[in-house]
Amino acid sequence: MADTTVRTLSGAALTEEAIQGFGSKLRGELLRPGDSNYDDARKVYNGMIDKRPGLIARCVGVADVIDAVNFARNNNLVVSVRGGGHNVAGTSLCDGGLVIDLSRMNAVRVDPEHRTARAEGGATWGDLDRESQAFGLATTGGIFPTTGVGGLTQGGGIGYLNRKYGLACDNLVSADVVTADGKVVPASMSQNEDLFWALRGGGGNFGVVTSLEYRLHPVGPVLGGMLIWPLALAKEVLPFHRDWARKTPDEMRSDAVLLRNPEGEPCLAALVCWCGDIGEGERVLTPLREFRPPVVDTVASIPYKTVQDMLAPAYPPGLLQYWKSSFLRDYSNEAIGTMVDLFPSAPSPMTAIALEHVGGAISRVGAQETAYSHRGAEFSFLIFSVWTIPGETQRNIEWSRKYWDAVALYLEEGVYVNYLGEGEGEARVRAAYGVNYDRLRTVKGKYDPGNLFRSNQNIRPAG
Repeated sequence: MADTTVRTLSGAALTEEAIQGFGSKLRGELLRPGDSNYDDARKVYNGMIDKRPGLIARCVGVADVIDAVNFARNNNLVVSVRGGGHNVAGTSLCDGGLVIDLSRMNAVRVDPEHRTARAEGGATWGDLDRESQAFGLATTGGIFPTTGVGGLTQGGGIGYLNRKYGLACDNLVSADVVTADGKVVPASMSQNEDLFWALRGGGGNFGVVTSLEYRLHPVGPVLGGMLIWPLALAKEVLPFHRDWARKTPDEMRSDAVLLRNPEGEPCLAALVCWCGDIGEGERVLTPLREFRPPVVDTVASIPYKTVQDMLAPAYPPGLLQYWKSSFLRDYSNEAIGTMVDLFPSAPSPMTAIALEHVGGAISRVGAQETAYSHRGAEFSFLIFSVWTIPGETQRNIEWSRKYWDAVALYLEEGVYVNYLGEGEGEARVRAAYGVNYDRLRTVKGKYDPGNLFRSNQNIRPAG
């Protein structure tokens, strides 16, 4: 039988009286091992993650969050914060400690006159897109509807609108944060500016973000979908796509992806999202369509939310996943040849290699204006290794690492913090925060000097 004892960081067991006293304060639900819905509550997007928290506080309001933070701090507990639970490293869960679960705090309110939206900390991008699109508005968000708004934004926030409107964090107007001392602290350009700076790329190190206010933009139907070529054409099409993508207007994001089609055949796809005049988008896309006509072309004028949901059916929650990522330093024909030649040996038909199209508006923000520093990158590189059979785990991880070793010489040291896996080491964590790491340590030292919020890609507090 599993041990249901809740233990402090020093190894001492919490008393039943303390646990019940905490639970009695909550308007939400306090779950423990053995409760009927405990196992469902500890499931996250990545099926590789199998952590067993001692307590899960399913908060329904800010007061619950305050009580949870105070309880964790006063009892010296490991604590993690769960929004959408989409992080590949599983940092939203912890073993033996307390999970502050925001998933029931998922309301979104849109102000169409001022083009803003305020989302609670447990809302997902599916929630925000649904409400904002009712008014013909949107902001840059995660490309899976189950991704949490808070986690994605605090890591920077790459998405299909990023070249036109910047990262999710670039569209953040304000936030409310429950800090390690249990206080509710507002953060914006005019209030606690240092915290606001850190929230935009600092990866959840500074407190529990209970609400986020975003700037919205007019986004009607987009030109979106997928172009697919057989892998035999990839060494011709990828260089053309690279050069074409670099010259496209900001309205275009087109990711190049090595994947397998439903028949299991390796191929190259271009994922397209044009957020401007549809006719102009068709003209911009024509050279790519005509260079080597694709065997599949689903690109059409469609609702923005349809593009946002495009990949969700192929990658539902619960699949086993292992990611390795960086930014491309040398996107040469030689690099392309290496990536294409090695891809067919992937042991899982669900694995993909994604070259995400960034730049544009992202690059027009200074590297130190927000905590997200990787402003000069044109393409993000991601090994998206996915499989279904637990017995195949080691084989898939080993393949991913070999692929990574083969392409590493073409990559930057930096990495998008939301793509960083579990246990990649201190050097990789520093690389994720880049030139802003030392300043982030200072902000961490101010708002979380005891490092209560350490279940993340952790920034050690200064001092």
